Amino acid sequence: MAEIAIGIDLGTSNSCVAMARGKKVDVLPNGYGERVTASVVAFHDDGSVTVGNTAKANLIHDPHNTVASAKRLIGRYFFSEEVKKAQAIYSYEISEGPGHSLRIQVRDEQFSLPEVSAMVLREMKTVAEERLGHEVRKAVITVPAYFNDNQRQATKDAGRIAGLEVLRLLNEPTAAALAYGFGRGLTQRVAVYDLGGGTFDISILEIGKDVFEVLSTCGDTYLGGDDLDDRLIDMLADEFLSKEGINLRGDPYALEKLKLAAENAKKGLSVEEQVEIRIPDIVQSDDGRPLSIERTVSASEFSSLVMDLIQRTFKVCDEALQQANLVTRDLGGVILVGGPTRLPIVRQAVADYFGQDPKVDVDPDEVVAMGAAIHAASLVSTDSDDAFLLDVTPLSLRIGVAGGLAETVIERNTPVPIEQTRTFTTYQDFQDSVKIRVCQGESRKASENELLGQFEFAGFKKARRGEVKIDVTFEINSDGIVNVTACDQETGQQASTSITLSSGLSEEEIQGIISRGQAERVQTEPVTETSGMKEAERAEAMAPFMDEGAFSPEGQELVPVEEPAPAQAVVAPEPEPVVAAPEPTPPLAPEPEIELGAAPADELLGEADLIPEEAPIALETVQPELAPASAAEVPLEVEQDANARTTPALNGELEIDSGDLGDDLELSPEDLQEIELETGAESLFDQAGADLSELTGDDEEV
Repeated sequence: MAEIAIGIDLGTSNSCVAMARGKKVDVLPNGYGERVTASVVAFHDDGSVTVGNTAKANLIHDPHNTVASAKRLIGRYFFSEEVKKAQAIYSYEISEGPGHSLRIQVRDEQFSLPEVSAMVLREMKTVAEERLGHEVRKAVITVPAYFNDNQRQATKDAGRIAGLEVLRLLNEPTAAALAYGFGRGLTQRVAVYDLGGGTFDISILEIGKDVFEVLSTCGDTYLGGDDLDDRLIDMLADEFLSKEGINLRGDPYALEKLKLAAENAKKGLSVEEQVEIRIPDIVQSDDGRPLSIERTVSASEFSSLVMDLIQRTFKVCDEALQQANLVTRDLGGVILVGGPTRLPIVRQAVADYFGQDPKVDVDPDEVVAMGAAIHAASLVSTDSDDAFLLDVTPLSLRIGVAGGLAETVIERNTPVPIEQTRTFTTYQDFQDSVKIRVCQGESRKASENELLGQFEFAGFKKARRGEVKIDVTFEINSDGIVNVTACDQETGQQASTSITLSSGLSEEEIQGIISRGQAERVQTEPVTETSGMKEAERAEAMAPFMDEGAFSPEGQELVPVEEPAPAQAVVAPEPEPVVAAPEPTPPLAPEPEIELGAAPADELLGEADLIPEEAPIALETVQPELAPASAAEVPLEVEQDANARTTPALNGELEIDSGDLGDDLELSPEDLQEIELETGAESLFDQAGADLSELTGDDEEV
């Protein structure tokens, strides 16, 4: 039997699993017949774990032990602003783990964010296995295009913990474009407007037959459907405080009722002009009277509450179009992704901005998983004429420099995979180690970018200043994960890192979690005959994989959705009805998407290592030819090939440790020596307070 690989859209609010088979792509429903599953994990007092809408119903009864929107926190540091916001909103306890990572405190246990996400992935894996009647080991998992390296690595670790071999992390907008255009022979430029539960992404792609090239991608790190819900929550809470003098935000049970009411109201407004919110007995007054909320919200009132958030997305769209050197009239289509894009106010705003109606022949809740399934099928086939994806890195790769700044090494929207090498030489005689800091982001301030790791290299040949040549290579692979390698040209001594702070979990911790079977605690509702496939249907679905030879997706055609009917988000009945819409119309399904890019704290970056230059760094390999200087205080010199087509080489200071660095990355100034990079920009050296030494064309000091 040919290998089976699935596509999983791991969303902030909802997750979805799909599989490409034959000439179509199918979304696999769960045991309740739901095509999307809530990304909510409930931890019960008997030690069992449930995932999905049954777990979501537990939010009101046991909010402290039910985790939702975990994707907004994955790969973040405890000190980040996003985590502080989450602590004010979420009822479960968020604590600090090793290395400033995050831990979720549930009852007497602590869980990392990759563990929690692994439980959602495990549910998706089990749903697929129940549907297909075969074990599933391989998957393509989607991530927001603006996820940084930390968040991508944490997602990949979650897949491993769930028992999956992650074939690739695929950007969500790219997956959506693949589902939209694969097998249709299209030749056009499209924009993928991806407004999900936790973040917003916009990607501009060029589709040429079955070649999908990403021209640019941009995003907002904390903007999604949850933020639309928060506006309704704030309105209801403020009105209740003014009327009754009770702050509902201080009661976790009342707050969860407000969240559910706001979410359901948003769903209702996707199909109705107004909805009625009723929350009976939300709290009791001081004299024991039950208090309730009854409020009618119109579409126009909701629009006034959230329109500024929608307009924020178009500032990001402006940036993406500028990066791609295009204007809106150059686009042949606009694809909507994410549950909030079902809202009429969002669709109308998108149509007004792009000057054309968005495509409605794809389901915004399912299109990402379908694209992931198409790509997964192509990766496990040995004889296929599959789509060719050309993706880009969404964030610039930078090095921390003196003055608290960060200098770009690899620009954002550079095609991946990419490898960039720079050559350094030493500053002091007989020094034996160097340290550089790598971060990701678009800010010139190092503290506003995401610290990926601190890379140290020791053990190279000790020699006089300028005689040691160290090649430092930065690589971004097709998953968007960063690797850094340093090599002594003469001895071949190497050191490398995959960025040590990536997910907050060491390899030993990951193996321990897997051996304890944490993800196996998830109890999945079995597929029944009414909700699942009958044996004949399952056999027919598996027929392409039973043929001799590997499965080939050649000639696959994505079956478009006839109408963008909203997926039903089923919540178990509650004692108190939360929201009543005028008509029992299909609700807007919660949106799959996530938050990204936390800024590192100053304490992690410490004193910057390099001195910046005005011009951006070239992307070509540096080939310096440097002569050692005699003066003891001459900076480290890095030059660029005179024939390089871009700008002069990087300037900066590298910290040098005269002794053994050991395991402690925080070194005192007395333990460090400095390396500086040569430049002709005197003003920048003056600003940094450094002495400038220039080299003439004959490499003599002046």
